[in-house]
Amino acid sequence: MNRLYTTLVALLLCTLSLLANDTTQLYRIDIHQDIGSTTWRYLQDGMQQAYDSESDAVILHLNTYGGLVLHADSMRTLILNASIPVYAYIENNAASAGALIALACDSIYMQRGARMGAATVVNETGEAMPDKYQSYMRATMRATAQAQGSDTTITQQGDTIIAWRRNPIIAEAMVDERVVIPQLSDSGQILTFTANEALDNGYCEGVVESVEQMITDYLAIEQYSIEQYTPSLYDKIAGFLTNPALQALMVTLIIGGIFFELKTPGIGLPSAVAAIAAVLYFLPLFISGTAESWELLAFVVGIILLIIEFFVIPGFGVAGISGAVVILGALILAAINNIVFDFTFVSGLDVSRSILTVLAGLVIAVLLLIFLSHRIGAKGMLYRFALHAEQKNSDGYVGVDTAASSLVGQEGITITRMAPSGKVKVNGDIYDAVSLHGQYIEANTPVHIHRHENNQLYVTSHIQ
Repeated sequence: MNRLYTTLVALLLCTLSLLANDTTQLYRIDIHQDIGSTTWRYLQDGMQQAYDSESDAVILHLNTYGGLVLHADSMRTLILNASIPVYAYIENNAASAGALIALACDSIYMQRGARMGAATVVNETGEAMPDKYQSYMRATMRATAQAQGSDTTITQQGDTIIAWRRNPIIAEAMVDERVVIPQLSDSGQILTFTANEALDNGYCEGVVESVEQMITDYLAIEQYSIEQYTPSLYDKIAGFLTNPALQALMVTLIIGGIFFELKTPGIGLPSAVAAIAAVLYFLPLFISGTAESWELLAFVVGIILLIIEFFVIPGFGVAGISGAVVILGALILAAINNIVFDFTFVSGLDVSRSILTVLAGLVIAVLLLIFLSHRIGAKGMLYRFALHAEQKNSDGYVGVDTAASSLVGQEGITITRMAPSGKVKVNGDIYDAVSLHGQYIEANTPVHIHRHENNQLYVTSHIQ
């Protein structure tokens, strides 16, 4: 009986094992906010966790009106280079940068009523940027559409016909209103797809009501499990702190704090501001693995060189210039995921973004220092930052020591030859003196003090 029981248990475990192996492991990442440093971090962490958990595919749940092109391009590149399939589920919106990210996915599924497109590059006020920016975005959208592949057909006449899976001209029409797509967009209109329009034109594989319907009806997966990416509090804070605009502000505070601290004695508020800004700049990069210990060490060495230049060898020479270069280099390299100057896996976009961020912070710091140099002490909020106390003569303040003026009328003795100036001793103290009539008086000669002017005593060798 025990043997039969053991056999049944073994068969049951074997069956469960086979069923478990048939279960498709899916990993879901939600992007429900503007595209930026935070969503870029979410996608990086989420994709890494999907790899670590050996998931079979990633479902990217999109509902965004767009955001920063730089981060959208980084997210696009990460998706295109993914080693497992990435499926986009557009709940409501995939506008602008969101359309670029969706276009990079292996398949796109849209909820009924969802929209995708309108990828024109705009500034903070919503106005279209100059054409050089639009040109780059047009090329990026075309390249992303082309990355999804095509079928090539050669006709009997020898002509080659390329049938793109996703028409790159349609992707370009989402950026440029001048691109005309018959029956889709007229000249002067940016292309935006509804779910059904996207389906009809190959930009959507299915119109669904839910993620579950997408999985079962279109991906044909019957047994599956979904693991949800949940960002930690640190991920949210780190994503906020690695925003290029905030990083540029930190660079401004670091440079401004160092400058003011070196210009004022002691350790005070400027050094505290610079230290806090440096921590907020380096810490998220260091924990995420982007910055390394040697880059932080280089930053500290740069500060030491500046201190040496200001306090040990005053001026602005080799130490000062080297310190400034090392500090800026450390700030730039810390934001680039290099391994001791190995840039094999670093994109040119990451390098240019880091350089522009640091240079923007430097320019802002210089302009701010120039502004403050003219405003400190003026009436307003900066009035208290300057010394306004006055030492007036009417209040008894003078620029020289007046103790010698009390010696007028007293007797002294020359201790050097007066020719006509020299030294005299009065009451045991030595003073500078001048012969009253320009006469020469030998040393050890008694003299009479007539007056005191310009911190000098005027004497004669006989009593008048």
